[in-house]
Amino acid sequence: MGSQDQGPLYEGMVVRVHGGHYYVRSRENVFDCQMRGRMKKSWAESDLVAIGDRVRWSLAEDGSGVIEEVLPRKSALSRCPPPPRRPMEQVIVANPDQVLVVFSVRNPPPNPLMLDRYLVACEAAKLPVILIANKMDLCEEVEDREVIALYQRIGYDVLPTSAVTGEGIEGLRELLRGKLSVFTGPSGVGKSSLLNALWPGLDLEVGEVSEYHDRGRHTTVVARLLHPEPDIDVADTPGLRQFRFWDIDPEQLEAFFPEMRPYLGACRFTPCTHMHEPECAVREAVERGDIHPIRYESYAKMFEYEF
Repeated sequence: MGSQDQGPLYEGMVVRVHGGHYYVRSRENVFDCQMRGRMKKSWAESDLVAIGDRVRWSLAEDGSGVIEEVLPRKSALSRCPPPPRRPMEQVIVANPDQVLVVFSVRNPPPNPLMLDRYLVACEAAKLPVILIANKMDLCEEVEDREVIALYQRIGYDVLPTSAVTGEGIEGLRELLRGKLSVFTGPSGVGKSSLLNALWPGLDLEVGEVSEYHDRGRHTTVVARLLHPEPDIDVADTPGLRQFRFWDIDPEQLEAFFPEMRPYLGACRFTPCTHMHEPECAVREAVERGDIHPIRYESYAKMFEYEF
């Protein structure tokens, strides 16, 4: 890697991480960097460097870069990796301003439990989140729009889009402007197609959805930070089939469902899990229709199986 003598320090943003290489955008160029050895000693329960991180780096004699310091993060979207990997914080994107969660109205159909996992993770991280309802060109039945109405009633912003017809594409561009955004969601929902519709020059690979399994294959393999316009940074992330929570305790879960908040503290028992206790204000709200049964089902599954 060249000399260990530290030269002048430059600042930049990590735009890609792959195989021990950290690609840092600095001065409108991208430099292939490695991590200073002494930094690796502090690598413990979290990814030390992730895309979106602001770093200070030096230039080695051979022209490569050396990351000397990672600046403090203002935010992070994280998950716990699936077994058999040991539990640790897997940072998907550091320092995002907002998260755009993409789902398709058809092919594959929406998976509310998966959507709700993303929403809970964003609520826990205090990250603004917007839902992108894609493949509106396939929308045929009234039922196809019910999931959109469900999340709008809760208070989430939902933008209908179609990479085929162009619906919502310019609105999507405006949502991204001036921010570092995470573009995420399950496989096969059309994330790459939407980015290609916005910026055809990206020429991102697009995968087909299996008719048998109704799942998309992973076309984005490594998360990377795209910079298609001067004031837009978009973290394009691999489709995740599992999204396990990091640093969320069971008793916190209720607070990350906005429609449950008005009823918290009104149950007969405190604390209340809202699973089996009598005179539970949350379950009574579900029975009245004030909380959608699908959302309560997501809560119950998370509470029972996640922790």
